[in-house]
Order: sequence, then structure tokens, then C-alpha cells
Amino acid sequence: MESPKHLSPEILVARLGDYLVEKGLLSTTQLNQALAYQATLRQQGQQQLLGQILVELKMISRDELDTAVTEQILDLRTALLGANQQLERRVKERTAELERALEKLAELNTLKANFIANISHELRTPLTHIKGYEELMLSGDLGPLTDKQAAALQVMIRSTNRLEHLIEDLLLFTMGEKGEFNLALGAANLVDICQSAIHRAESVAAERNITLKVQAPLHVPLVSADMEKITWVVNQLIDNAIKFTTGPGTITLSVIPEDRTVGLAIEDTGIGIPEERISEIFEPFHQLDGSSTRKYGGTGLGLSLVQKIIVAHGAEISVTSQPGIGTRMVFHLRKYDLGDGV
Repeated sequence: MESPKHLSPEILVARLGDYLVEKGLLSTTQLNQALAYQATLRQQGQQQLLGQILVELKMISRDELDTAVTEQILDLRTALLGANQQLERRVKERTAELERALEKLAELNTLKANFIANISHELRTPLTHIKGYEELMLSGDLGPLTDKQAAALQVMIRSTNRLEHLIEDLLLFTMGEKGEFNLALGAANLVDICQSAIHRAESVAAERNITLKVQAPLHVPLVSADMEKITWVVNQLIDNAIKFTTGPGTITLSVIPEDRTVGLAIEDTGIGIPEERISEIFEPFHQLDGSSTRKYGGTGLGLSLVQKIIVAHGAEISVTSQPGIGTRMVFHLRKYDLGDGV
């Protein structure tokens, strides 16, 4: 197959024949003859542009062809410029719309955070009163209790404690949303934190036939961390693992010293998470099972707060999981240096 010997501006033009007919430079009959001749050449393996054929057949002159091609190229350029200008206008308009939407979203997020903070503070006062009277009743200061009354009071106290933890989580969440996490960094022993967390959760784990254990070498360097918040993180990760593990099962906390950091891995033998949904677990107020009949309770705040606290420490938390096998969550904290402030 042969290609044209010379490049021609005509290759930029579409429907040249129709344009020449519209301009009165060519009749429909002549155009059909030229197209038939072009088809014959193509069958013979020759490629030739329509304009060149028209000139060779003396249906139009070279000047008429050049003028027609130039006019079409100019029209095309004008149309392209117009389309570009219209596209730029649409992009600017769309960008402005998105900026307004983001501003509105930021306002709504601020309102949401303020609302949650205000409600949480308002709930604290009556809850404090409730807890105070519960303690008075339980101690017998308000009179003796029957066994049934004492048992009912214990249920009330557990529910009150649960509500108190929820309020604290909400307040912690609003602090994180506003970027107000104030870390009291100091020397922290991850092994001690893990052992305390396991001791706290062992009764609940035992009820579900779940074994809790810590794996760590004899000597583990201290880390730079906010002791209270990292303890909360470890407690939350253990509670979360217990919630999604059906006994008999195992939850293992592994403390892993490295060059500049100390890692903490929490691994369970629970229900696991599909890989495509792992990122969802850190979304606030989100449950993977959002149905009204979902099996597992909770507000969906815990892991979102865990991530915020870990990020505030300049680290990140990674998750690997397999449905039906279990989940492993890992984060690393920087080793403590004598120059770190408290």
C-alpha cells in the first residue's frame, strides 16, 4: 500500500467534498464520480486524498482546493477555540460550585462537632448525679437493699458506666475533629500497657471463651507516647477484637522492638473483614453491617478515634484481614528519647 508522497493540509479536513458542493465549486455528480474513482484506486492499493483527485480530474483548480481547505481549517480552529472557552467556563463554574459545596460541608462538620460536644457536656451533669446516687444506694447509705434490688442496681451501674464511656468517646471524637488533640508525651512502656489492658478485659474474654495473651521480648525500649490515650487505644482494639471473635478464640498482643520504633500488633481469630471494605472501618459512625438487625453493637466511633490518636502520634495503623480467619492491626511508636517533653 502506498502512502501520499506529500503531506497535505487536507488530512485535517473532514467532509471536504460536501463543503465544495455547498460552496458551488463542485456538483453532486462530479463529487460522486471522484469518490468512485478514489474507491477504485483504494482497491488497487493506492491511497489518494479526494482533493488531489479533484484537481487531477480538473474538476477544481489547485487554488480553489487550497482556499477551501484553508477556510475549513480556519472554521475548525474557530470552533475549537470556542469549545475550549466554553469548557474553561464550565470548569470554572464547576470548580466554584465544588468550593461552595466544600465550604458548606466544612460548616456542617463544624456544626456537627459542636453539637456533639455540647450534647455530651450536657449529658455529663445528670449522669454524674445518677452515678452519685447509685454509689450511695450500693454502699447502703440510703438504707438496706434486698438481693433483688442490689442485683438491679448492679445492672444500672453497668449501663451508667457504658453511657459514661460513650460520652467520653464523643468528646474525644469532637476534639479530634477540631484538631485539638493535646498529647502529653512521655516515656511509656507498651508491655505494661498491654498487660494492664488484658487484665482489664480478661473477665469479658473468659465469658466468651477467648484467650488473651501478650508476646514480647524480655527487654523492650520505652516509647514516646501519651500514656492515657495510647492505653485507651489498646483497650479499644482489644474490646473490638473481643466483640468480633467467637469462642473458642485467641487475641494476641505482640510487642515488636525495631530500629527506631516499637511496634504493637493486635491479632485475633475473629470473623475478619473483606479486603475491599477494610478502609471503611475507620469511618466515624460507620458500621460494616448497617442494617437494623445487625449483630454487633457500638457507635462506630472506636476505630475512627483509634486512627486519629495514632496519627496524632505521627504514626499510622495498618490492617490485614481474611474473612473467617481473623484480623491483624499494627502501629509503631517512636522510641523514647531523653529530649522528649512530658
